[in-house]
Amino acid sequence: MSDLLIIVPSRGRPGNIAALHDAWKAATAGAAALLVAADDDDPMLEEYRYVCRSRQIELTVGPRLRMCPTLSKIAVERAPHHFAVGFFGDDHRPRSHGWDRRYVDELHGLGTGIVYGDDLLQHDRLPTQVAMTSDIVQTLGWMAPPGLLHLWVDNVWKDLGQAIGRLRYLPDVVIEHMHYLNGKAAEDDRYREVNNSAAAEADRLVYAAWLEHDMPGNVAKLKALL
Repeated sequence: MSDLLIIVPSRGRPGNIAALHDAWKAATAGAAALLVAADDDDPMLEEYRYVCRSRQIELTVGPRLRMCPTLSKIAVERAPHHFAVGFFGDDHRPRSHGWDRRYVDELHGLGTGIVYGDDLLQHDRLPTQVAMTSDIVQTLGWMAPPGLLHLWVDNVWKDLGQAIGRLRYLPDVVIEHMHYLNGKAAEDDRYREVNNSAAAEADRLVYAAWLEHDMPGNVAKLKALL
């Protein structure tokens, strides 16, 4: 069983999974396992099955919940079986060889905590990709606060890590974000669905409510682990 499980919710982009896996094979040192989560109503589900089967990637298929709820569901289910769990988008690409061993070593050093690398887009500002010790997920009962669909979850991870003094940014570990906003991908329906003012505002309001009402209790629970 790998120390670190990276969960990748994906929809409509089986080609991205193949490209991610190519980068994964070139850069991963054996400390992490990859799990792809696809929707059972995805028109490209058979392509996901083929890509994952041919490359021996673990695939889980379930009802469409959107990115954050899917991530939380799987993280809660799998956290007891791994020292740490993490998130990549299907448009992230690990570039630094041994990134996974570095993440695991840093997390072991923290005991309880959150780490992230340089995505070449947000840099230290936001952990658009992340790994955290499983005790965080098990204590909170989620990896993304209930109600969030896609955006602002990286703000939550940074807020929590800073609040408990266990956030580690690794500038020499590159997990490149191949996003259309930095010209590294074409805009598609998935990007349009979440990168619009209405979707962003809906998630921002959920984040603001979490920040005001739930974060203090969440932080208290995590501090009790330290």
